[in-house]
Amino acid sequence: MDETRTHRSLWTLTTPTRDFPTLPGDLTVDVAVIGGGMAGLTTAWLLKCAGKRVAVLEMNRILSGQTGQTTAHLTELLDTPYATLRRDFGEKGARLAASSSRAAMEQIASLVEELRLDCDFQRVPMFQYAETARELQSLEEEVSAARDAGLLATLTQRVPLPFAVKGALRVEDQALFHPRKYLLGLADRIPGEGCHLFENTRVLEVRDGKPCRVVTDRGVVTATDVVEATTTPLNRVFMHTKLFPYRTYAVAGPLDGALEPAQYYDCKEPYHYIRTQPVDGRTYVIVGGEDHKVGAEEDTARCYAALEDFARERFPVESITHRWSGQVIEPADGLAYIGRDSARKHVYVATGFSGTGMTFGTLAGMLLTDLILGRENPFAALYDATRVKPMAGVKDFIQENAEVAFRFVADRLAKPDGKHLSEVAPGEAKVLEVDGQKVAVYREQDGTSHAVSPVCTHLGCHVHWNGAERSWDCPCHGARFSPTGKVLNGPAVKDLPSRKLPT
Repeated sequence: MDETRTHRSLWTLTTPTRDFPTLPGDLTVDVAVIGGGMAGLTTAWLLKCAGKRVAVLEMNRILSGQTGQTTAHLTELLDTPYATLRRDFGEKGARLAASSSRAAMEQIASLVEELRLDCDFQRVPMFQYAETARELQSLEEEVSAARDAGLLATLTQRVPLPFAVKGALRVEDQALFHPRKYLLGLADRIPGEGCHLFENTRVLEVRDGKPCRVVTDRGVVTATDVVEATTTPLNRVFMHTKLFPYRTYAVAGPLDGALEPAQYYDCKEPYHYIRTQPVDGRTYVIVGGEDHKVGAEEDTARCYAALEDFARERFPVESITHRWSGQVIEPADGLAYIGRDSARKHVYVATGFSGTGMTFGTLAGMLLTDLILGRENPFAALYDATRVKPMAGVKDFIQENAEVAFRFVADRLAKPDGKHLSEVAPGEAKVLEVDGQKVAVYREQDGTSHAVSPVCTHLGCHVHWNGAERSWDCPCHGARFSPTGKVLNGPAVKDLPSRKLPT
């Protein structure tokens, strides 16, 4: 069956494809980078520039994971408010969070200029707008904290939106770009001088040591250091207690009217985010949001419908031409985890980027390069991947992990959706009970059926069907599988085993 994405992003559809080889066999390099997205490609490029031999290992195609599904905001205004960061990390921590985000944006700007990357990079203001008096009051408090952290933040009544708002927090000198155009420019430059970029090469195991060994389905890569830039680290149990996976959605369409290029966010929960993007001489509006915990939304198509309604009600949109969704990993204490993995000496991780993956992905490349090269980095302690801050985000930590425990038990005890294949209509998926065992079944439009085990190969939770993306999603730690059981998202590395249905 065709297992390509049901919905492909504007970024994917407005850039040419690339073909990189699979790993041809065993290989030795200085650094193995797992993951061909923003964090992985940035790390690989910076390490190559420093003279290291690097091999990038991508499970599918480069930029086909979460980087390909972003809305690509580059901003210092993080998902965690600066008032919260100041409380949990202190005034110095909040300032470092701001300055590190600024450093990441300037790194992108520098590479755009240095490599002459045609990626629609532009400096724009950012507006977080309020539609109620209560929301405006909350923004007034955040303006002060953001300014103390070093942002060029003000409260303004002038917001260039085509609908009325109470006011907005405005931050100067943020940025927009076309992420795939930008990163293809890096990807094309990585191979050569002892460096490699491999696609369709799945990592099965990472063995720490002197040297490290990265076991793949194509061969073994031996390296002094390993970077896991895979949205979520592979099969790490403790780390996943600090990471909470969410699905996020986006729609786009050409504007039949003007909208000032900028970043826009509302104050809803979950919030909506808006930006523009030039495509073939026309301006498109991109609207994202409707986030929910992975596996928790039964009608995922509703999320697209809600965003389309939002876009049509507020903007002069002729039609919705693009729809896509992605995975957002929320960190327990509000900041990304970037650095050496706990209990391993030569393996590094980059995860928990929340809704600012392009900014944090770039920062990860900068920070991990410094750590591997033994250079001092002013942001290393703030993003230390081994940190545990008991009082920061403790409510979310307890609630999210309690939900994982609940799902582990409840889904095993839940009644199946049926017992016979005849109960699964074409285009539907259900969990059936067959010979006393649960089986996850998807039926294509032509009647062809695919049956797999519903038990996630990561830690054993049961997967849920995502109708909008035709995937089996694990609500515990965010692993996702195709209708035939193929791994789409980690932390799982093994496919769902196939099951036979009675004829």
